[in-house]
Amino acid sequence: MRTIANIAALALCASTAQAVADNSVEVMHFWTSGGEAAALGVIRDKVVEAGVDWQDAPVAGGGGDQAKTALQARIAAGDPPAAMLMLGQNIIDWANEGLLGDVNAVAEAEGWDTVLPQAVQDFNKINGAYVAAPTNVHRTDMIWASRAAFDKIGADFPTTWEDFNALAPRFEAAGIVPIAHGGQAWQEAYMFEALVLGVGGADFYRAALVDLDLDALRSETMQAVFAQMADIRGMVDEDFSGRDWNLATAMVINGDAAMQIMGDWAKGEFTNAGQIAGEDFACIPVPKTGDGGFVYLVNSLSFFAQPDAEGARAQATLASAIMDPEVQVAFNQAKGAIPARTDADFSALDACAQATAADFVASDTAGTAVPTFAGTHAAGASVVGAATDVITEFFNTDMTPEEAAEQLAEAVELAL
Repeated sequence: MRTIANIAALALCASTAQAVADNSVEVMHFWTSGGEAAALGVIRDKVVEAGVDWQDAPVAGGGGDQAKTALQARIAAGDPPAAMLMLGQNIIDWANEGLLGDVNAVAEAEGWDTVLPQAVQDFNKINGAYVAAPTNVHRTDMIWASRAAFDKIGADFPTTWEDFNALAPRFEAAGIVPIAHGGQAWQEAYMFEALVLGVGGADFYRAALVDLDLDALRSETMQAVFAQMADIRGMVDEDFSGRDWNLATAMVINGDAAMQIMGDWAKGEFTNAGQIAGEDFACIPVPKTGDGGFVYLVNSLSFFAQPDAEGARAQATLASAIMDPEVQVAFNQAKGAIPARTDADFSALDACAQATAADFVASDTAGTAVPTFAGTHAAGASVVGAATDVITEFFNTDMTPEEAAEQLAEAVELAL
């Protein structure tokens, strides 16, 4: 938190004289892939339709690290955007530093409390104030599979880890990469959390990645998670290092690779390429050997305090546009996720999204819905960063599962 506190102090001292009041909103984000850009365009069109000028401020980098750095520079200069794409604990941190404004007037007028699940409110309504508006809920424990690739080898989609692992040599023999992967640290962190749920189950996930129990982090179950990750390491192509996530998705879309383990933002790329869920590709949760579960991530645009009434009105227009029920549906048709609102028309979504929505409700009821670790919902950025360093080192070296579990526990303990 020291970095944010220092930035906050600088921002409070910085002059805001250069701020010019106008009827516009600047939106800073890292949604730069085809599907993401199409989704954001739905919100933009609604804002522009309401007479507010949209100033787009994209920062490349799917994990958002570059965007965080750019935001910190803007805050230090006393020049924050009207809104910024943020995830989980980062929203809470900025709110607690007093840098975020609120859109409570809009939220109260439109009844946000009655249409947003508590899991969504937890990362948007901080200390009683709506400092952000949620665009969607993602599921991160997903496999995206090429129907053409599976048809080529005459295989069914995997339902167990044994099935999953047995497919690799068959795909390789057919000249197909078993797993499309982008070798970037954040992608490996999302793969890891999917495996923690898939191999260990929801209770183990909660103990290890939410409660940060050191015994769970060192356990034989965690070693089994890393062992499965090592198996997957042997299924990727030699050019995976540094590849952007959407380029890995394109490998599945083109039939060059059979599967990708990635959050359901990947579906936006299939949709943007004109592919149909259930026909051209399959969306299946990772195999589960434990008690099932669902890893959720809430995307939100957070609002920085505005220096004038006109800027605040434009920001309120943006907040209302994000939460418009029709916008939520159209946004998520392009983004690949499900609406944050419980009263949205889910029948307008494709089969994948409808299945995800049903699984979210069922998992939430059963107590097996767990917050993303990689997306800083389950833990703060310092803990996630320390753990990610171990995870990505493991994936890219000959570290053993036993060594990885021990190093993971040590890294988390030091970061707490």
